[in-house]
Order: sequence, then C-alpha cells, then structure tokens
Amino acid sequence: MEIIARETDATMARMLDSYEHPAILVDTRYQILATNDLYREKFGIIDDRGGVAHCYAVSHGYDRPCDQAGENCPLAAATESGQRERVLHIHQTPRGEEHVDVEMLPIFDDDGQLEFFVELLKPVAIAGIGERDVEMLGSSRAFNTMVEQISRVAPENAAVLLSGESGCGKELAARALHSASLRSDQPMVTLECAGLNEMLFESELFGHIKGAFTGANYSKPGLAEAANGGTLFLDEVADIPLPLQVKLLRLIETGTYRPVGSVEVKHSDFRLVCASHRNLAAMVEEGSFRQDLYYRINVFPIHVPSLSERREDIPMLASAMLKSASPEHQYHLTETATELLKRHTYHGNIRELRNILARAAILANTNVIDKGVVAESLLAGQGQGGATLQQGTDMTLREAESHYLAQLMDRYGQSKEAVAKVAGISLRSLYRKLEQIDQESAPDFPLK
Repeated sequence: MEIIARETDATMARMLDSYEHPAILVDTRYQILATNDLYREKFGIIDDRGGVAHCYAVSHGYDRPCDQAGENCPLAAATESGQRERVLHIHQTPRGEEHVDVEMLPIFDDDGQLEFFVELLKPVAIAGIGERDVEMLGSSRAFNTMVEQISRVAPENAAVLLSGESGCGKELAARALHSASLRSDQPMVTLECAGLNEMLFESELFGHIKGAFTGANYSKPGLAEAANGGTLFLDEVADIPLPLQVKLLRLIETGTYRPVGSVEVKHSDFRLVCASHRNLAAMVEEGSFRQDLYYRINVFPIHVPSLSERREDIPMLASAMLKSASPEHQYHLTETATELLKRHTYHGNIRELRNILARAAILANTNVIDKGVVAESLLAGQGQGGATLQQGTDMTLREAESHYLAQLMDRYGQSKEAVAKVAGISLRSLYRKLEQIDQESAPDFPLK
C-alpha cells in the first residue's frame, strides 16, 4: 500500500488492500491519497513529485475533472447521489490506453459528511484499443456504452438481446458476453436461425432420434444439449418459425425439451443470448413474433452500434484488419485514405470495411495504401453502372470494376477460379462480367 498524502488516516489507507481489485483512495477534491498493491501492479506507481496527484490527471491526462472534459465522472455522480456509482472509462496505463470498469464507493465520516471515495478499477479484457490482441476494438462513445453494458450483465444469468444492423458485430458481442461470464469455461453454442425451416430448426435445437423422420438414420443430440452449462446463442432469432416459437419459449421457461421423435424429456441449463437486425417489437405488433417470447429473450437489451455510429473507430479497425489479413506485408493507410474510409457509408458495416481493405491490399502496388487505391476499392464494391464517385475521382463504376478485375487476374495468374473467390462472386458471374467488358471496350490491361 502506498500512502501519498501523509495526513491521511492510515487505517483508511490500509483498507484498500482488502479489495480484490486495484483501488485508490480519493478525497472530495479529486486528490489521490493512497493506492493498494493491486493498483501498482496493474497501473504502476503514481508520480506525485510535482505535488498533489489528481485522479483525472493520472487516469486520463486531463487538467480538469472528467465531467468538465466531456466524460461521465463517477466521483461527481457519487457526490450527487451519495451512493456507489459505476462507469466505463478509458484509462492511461503502462501498456497504453485500456478500457476500465470504474466503481466509486463514497465514504462518510461519523457526522454523515462525505469525506473520501474508494475507486475500484477493473480492467475490461473483452475490448481493446490500438494494438491489443482482442476481437472488439474501439474507443468511441457508442462502442464504450456497449462494452459497459456487456461488462455489467456478463456475470449475471439474465437473457440478453443484441440488436443492430447486419454485419455490425453482434456475434463478437455474444462471444464477449460469454467470455466475461461465469460460464466461460463451458461451451458457447451458436444456432444460425436464418434459412431454417421448421423441421431443420427443431432438429438442430432439440436433436432427434433414429427414425424420427425420413433420412434420420441415426440419433443426433441437439444444440440445447450441447449448450448445457454454457451459453446458447440464437443468431437472427426473428427468423424462427412462428409455430416453433412456443417450443423455444417452453425451453427457456422450464429448461426442458424433447428430441424430435422422442418421448424422453431432457433438461438443459444454459445462458441465453439472442441477436437480430430486425425490429422485434414491431414484429410483435404485427403478429409475426410471439409477445411472451419477446419478453423472455429481451431481459437485458444491448444495442450494437453500426460503423456510422462509431466513425472515429474506423482508423483503429482498419489498421487491425490490415495487420490481421496480411501480417507479412504490414500495410499502412495514408491520412487521406483514412479520411475517405471515415466518410464512406457502410451498409454492410464491419464486413464491408473488411472487404474494402482486402481489395485495397490487392490493388496497392506497395505496402502504402493511398486515397486513390481506397477510392478504387470503394468503386469496385458498388457494382456496375455509370455513376462516378463523389469524393473527387472521375473513374466510373464500370471502369473501376474493369480495372479491379484486371488487377485480380494479373495477381492470380489469370486463374478465373481464384479471382471469382477473392472478388466474392460466382465463376459464372465472373465470365459474364469479363465478356461484357470485352464487348464494351478494349482495355489496356489483359482480362484473359
């Protein structure tokens, strides 16, 4: 335990070592009075040689309290409420900036006057900033709100409903929920509900016995059984056939189910996480989703933000994606290229950004990806047509597509199979596009 202000009651300072998390003792003027051993292990020794150390300066590098710098300040909130307060912050650490779950506990004197605060700091392992080796990266307000909600509900057993646009990272959020839960040492089982008919859905979730239906040549356990003790993640839950929603409701309420074709009742204990890009409340109103099921799965709703809601995270995400996709090349985005990526409208969110960067890495002649390469990559992803890009290039979409396919053909030794796979189109579509390009113009680059 380190006592920074000598006049601090030594008993109060020693109290910090009884906490199982890094902790500091702060007074009502934001001055840090003491730290415990765990704090120094995680965050280092506070340098107070220049005088008084304030929590906002040590944690954030601010010259004023957090609430005066545009942040939610747990100390100010605890002062106003007189109760413990909790907020997710980004703190400076010896390893760089990290997400930290901050809990502020007010301490009163014998006369009931607010005297000190114990600030508990719990590093959040599910999210990161910059070079941290985690799946979820970001520091925007919308991202931090989501991470804070995940951190709060993860240790509980409450059902969670993740909402957000397609491709925004709902499955990553589900995995983060599971990894931060008390069931993290047990499996997380995912059922993709989209595209399953009633028989397939029931068989996948509940399993079936041999002979239950035509083609059931052997007994198969369901995902409800596989998720026992862990987490069951139902992705695109809105697509569950209406007749089966009542069976899912029974599973959630009682933990019991019967495999298809069986009379044996089985039991499963799992934590339920659901996700959907559709408006379930509106579906309830129109009668295509059961109201009772909706309230069962929507115990704790979490909104997963789209890229348009967290544009400031795009440079960080792009850098991490390029590094992950091609660690040997170490691609770098220029500042103008990054700004172009930030201005783009991402209908496909994270998936679309990843595709754009994959194209850019292919089109770049060096390991530096500039604005022109990004513009070409954006055009190539917009399909056919004669429109021009708004951001300052006069290349048409068709010309950009032609150039993109030519680059791919050259890069992959004229292998149409490889090019079709990289471009994300069928081989038949690739042949058709190449024929159309040949008929319309004779490009200066080989397409065959």
